[in-house]
Amino acid sequence: MHKLLPLTVFAASLLFGQYKTAPAGPPPSDLSPSVQALLVKDGVKVLKADGSVLCEVWMRAAEPAGGSKEENSTFTAFPHGALIGAIRFPARHYDRRGQTIKPGVYTMRHSLFPLNGDHLGVAPQRDFLVLSLPTDTDGAATPAFDPLMEMSRKASGTPHPLVLSYWKSDAGAKPGFEPMGDQDVVLTIKVGSTPVSIILIGKAEG
Repeated sequence: MHKLLPLTVFAASLLFGQYKTAPAGPPPSDLSPSVQALLVKDGVKVLKADGSVLCEVWMRAAEPAGGSKEENSTFTAFPHGALIGAIRFPARHYDRRGQTIKPGVYTMRHSLFPLNGDHLGVAPQRDFLVLSLPTDTDGAATPAFDPLMEMSRKASGTPHPLVLSYWKSDAGAKPGFEPMGDQDVVLTIKVGSTPVSIILIGKAEG
């Protein structure tokens, strides 16, 4: 006799079934040569059930170096502001705060939520990816927190930067796109040899 799945698990399974991944080809020409040179030569494309593209992602081909351990961070090797990858949205999308991500190409850089109490409960870890416009042209740059936030505000057009929550995955994590919890769908992918998980679809509580 089969047991009934909890409603939330069933809903998550349906959500997962709507998406699949495929090769995305080389990084977009919108990106500067300095940024393109650091990225993998063939990205990952996330497809919806109707075959349309949710997004395309190109991660850095090798891990950035020079980081140090930070409180409630899952990374030690990634320095603040390091280029982690690039992402392209062909249509309007939304981050977990409900903020609009306009169609286009964005760089993704490593940052941490500040320890000032404003982001309590947003995620278990402080790690997040900051999205900026392709005017972010220096792949080797590691901008400090305030300049990086200002770069991202130009992409969002609001007082809040565009961000995606992410974290370092377990060493044995398999690449792919799958549900996590009741509302989030996560892309697990590698930066060099380091597996990371990025919430591409979801809603922050609170």
